[in-house]
Amino acid sequence: MSDSDDDVPQLSDSTLAALHEFYAESGRTALEQNSVNTDQFGAVEEDWRMSQFWYSEETAVRLAEEVMQQAGEHGRIACISAPSVYQKLKQMDSTRSDSVSAVLLEFDRRFAAYGDEFVFYDYNNPLCLPEDLLPQSFDIVIADPPYLSEECLSKVALTVKYLTKGKILLCTGAIMEKLAGKLMDLKMCSFLPKHNHNLANEFRCYVNYESSLLS
Repeated sequence: MSDSDDDVPQLSDSTLAALHEFYAESGRTALEQNSVNTDQFGAVEEDWRMSQFWYSEETAVRLAEEVMQQAGEHGRIACISAPSVYQKLKQMDSTRSDSVSAVLLEFDRRFAAYGDEFVFYDYNNPLCLPEDLLPQSFDIVIADPPYLSEECLSKVALTVKYLTKGKILLCTGAIMEKLAGKLMDLKMCSFLPKHNHNLANEFRCYVNYESSLLS
């Protein structure tokens, strides 16, 4: 990843201190947790040093419900750098009869434990994708770029527009509003996404379709 630390979504001072204390006391890091039980939804823990910040339960449920509704019965969902939404989709989909299918495009190879639904993704190579990920093959794409930079969002946007049939749900900083509109014709939603750990950056959601998230 080439972006500077200034582009990474920032933890609040109190949250950062708590995380440092946690890792010091436990004697381990998130990257050392190589064993993933895919039967236990949400088993992969966030690693904030990889710019991973999991959504709160309420936000993860709301976003998962949104993409499932927009995808429609037996629809296809692509989650780009949005692993906590993907894990919530897996949990919720197991209880539904009108199932959807989801694919996770993610840099963190721990998610390879999910098998064929995992696609290694580096935004620096936005169109370096497997041949079976055909253009315009997903009913909706949800993306949460790892960095708050023009370079990162511009490259992720190439992937998003390649994969989606039309619908886009973007989660990123409020400071990216103008660029999100320019690149993907997205509008900022009233819905405010929350994270498990407080972030200093204001986060927002953006869509290019009629959605309850807008009001």
